Amino acid sequence: MFSIRTEGLRKQFGAVKALDGVSFDLSAGLLHGLIGSDGAGKTTTLRLLAGLLRPSAGEVLYYRDGKDSSFAEMRPSLAYMPQQASLYPDLSVGEHLEFFRELYRLDAATFTRRSGELLEITRLDKFRERRAGKLSGGMYKKLGLMCALLQSPSVLLLDEPTNGVDPISRREFWELLYALAAKKILIIVSTAYMDEAERCSRVHLLDRGRLLSSGEPREVLKAAGAASFEEIFIKGGGR
Repeated sequence: MFSIRTEGLRKQFGAVKALDGVSFDLSAGLLHGLIGSDGAGKTTTLRLLAGLLRPSAGEVLYYRDGKDSSFAEMRPSLAYMPQQASLYPDLSVGEHLEFFRELYRLDAATFTRRSGELLEITRLDKFRERRAGKLSGGMYKKLGLMCALLQSPSVLLLDEPTNGVDPISRREFWELLYALAAKKILIIVSTAYMDEAERCSRVHLLDRGRLLSSGEPREVLKAAGAASFEEIFIKGGGR
């Protein structure tokens, strides 16, 4: 299993400090939440972890089964689902799966088994012919998750996957994440919804590019003497 650690991670875009010395551990096989409002540095962090950006300072360290590894070794086992729309509105659910089958170079047997499992757990099996542009917000997000999962990743990076999704679809999406976490996949999900923080195994609270706290949700609340994550951010915002 893969795990990731950041040490003094910084990223600057011109005069803007997107990340300012962030250090945390992303333990293997757990569901981690990057929690924070817009501009907190969540997307920048995920893109650095995915190798899409290079840090201005600090480093991202990768481990496999507790031993030093490299991004090159982890990369084939990593899937990234960006926040912005990344699917093709004129392609159907089934056509998207076929497209990603070619992208991942999956053999016919593996694709048939894997796509069947994903269609069933996302409940999109009855919508194979529906175009992505005609899907509801929740179904669209599920299709994006399916495409990311088709290669059976060991590390899954999700950038605000429930943003703008109705409450029922949000709940269903988290049920999917729990099912994946049970398979010991390292999941890092970013969200601005404070109630979702308590759904994670570990949380990492970001505010204006700085790390406020990390740990198990209840322990973080206890250490901060706060009744809610909103309260922690209010205190952090008053520095």
